[in-house]
Order: sequence, then C-alpha cells, then structure tokens
Amino acid sequence: MNLDFTQIVPSIPYILEGIWVTIKIVLAAALLGFSLGIILALFKIGRVKVLTWLADAYTSVFRGTPLVLQLLIIYFGLPQLIGFEIDAYPAAVLAFGLNSAAYISEIIRAGILAVDKGQREASLALGIPYKRMMKDIILPQAMKNILPALMNEFITLTKESAVVTVIGAMDIMRRAYIVGGQTYRYFEPLILAGLIYYIMVIGLTLLGKAVERRMRKSD
Repeated sequence: MNLDFTQIVPSIPYILEGIWVTIKIVLAAALLGFSLGIILALFKIGRVKVLTWLADAYTSVFRGTPLVLQLLIIYFGLPQLIGFEIDAYPAAVLAFGLNSAAYISEIIRAGILAVDKGQREASLALGIPYKRMMKDIILPQAMKNILPALMNEFITLTKESAVVTVIGAMDIMRRAYIVGGQTYRYFEPLILAGLIYYIMVIGLTLLGKAVERRMRKSD
C-alpha cells in the first residue's frame, strides 16, 4: 500500500481551518431551519387550508429533490433571476436551512401532536389564547419529546454540509481536496477529513445525550 501520511502533516493546520467554515454554515443553517420549521409545523396543524397546503407542498419539494441540486440552483441558478451573484457562504446557509426546515417541520409537527390532547383542552377551557398556549405549554413539552430527533437532524446537517465543496466553499472537504491536488495524494487528506467529521459527529452525539439527561432530570 502506497500510503504516506507524513507528506500531508504540514497541511493539517490548513485542513483544520475548514472546521470553522463548516461550523458557521451548520449553525446558521440550523437556526434558519429550526425557525422556519416551527412556522411550517404550525401551518400543518392549523385550520387554514391554504397554509396547510403550502407547508405540505414545501415539504414535498424539499424532501423529494436532492440537496446538492437545491444548492446548485441557489448558487448558480438564482443569480440568473435576481441579476447578481450569491457568495458560497450565504448560498450554502440558504440551501441547507431551507432543506432542513422541511425535515424539522415534520419532527415538530409529530412532537406537537404527541402532546396529550388534555393539555390543549385544559388551556382552552381556562381561556388561554392559542398563541400563548402553543408558546408556553405545547411547544415546550413537544421539544422535550423530539430532542433526540432534532439532534439527529443536526448531526445529519453537519455531515451533509460537505457538499458545499461543489460550489467552492473552503470547508473541510474542499481543503482536503486542494491538499490532494497539491501533493498528488488524495487518499490521506480525505481520510483525515473523514476523521474530523467523525470526531465532530461523536462530539455532537455526546452533547445531545448530555442535554437529554439534563432535561429528564428537570422533569
């Protein structure tokens, strides 16, 4: 086996710098996806048929098409419509955030519907407004139930963020590919990139379990 990891040692700091690019994209996309996901979930369980249809259509489109296609449409196709180019970072955040919102909306919808109906009936009987009931009573209970699923979506988003390399964002994968081109050795830097992603996912998994245990104790 013609492997020599010593040749990429000088490039390790360069590849590691991509972690911060990945983290910035993932955090911004997760925030966008979570915020939009809540709105879509409320539309889906609401009584306004038009909003329910729009939310279901949105989810169907973003779950039914490849993420990389959505990213390429936003980065390469959208400038054709709006008349100016979009940088790689906002394009990635927008694509990942919109895509994640479709999945998160289904998770939140299921969590809301899993809350005991008696909670809603008691709130209405006490005259609590719908918005306040959802914000202070239903959603907090739903979040406790869906935390593992939300954490899993965040982990998936972290791994899928690697596709930003196709639009030139200088994330972990892109930097590993550049190092491979400079050294004519692709296996070693790509393995290093895989190890970095693996460590990040393990860290997120442990964080999720810690938060889950803390929430159980607070019950």
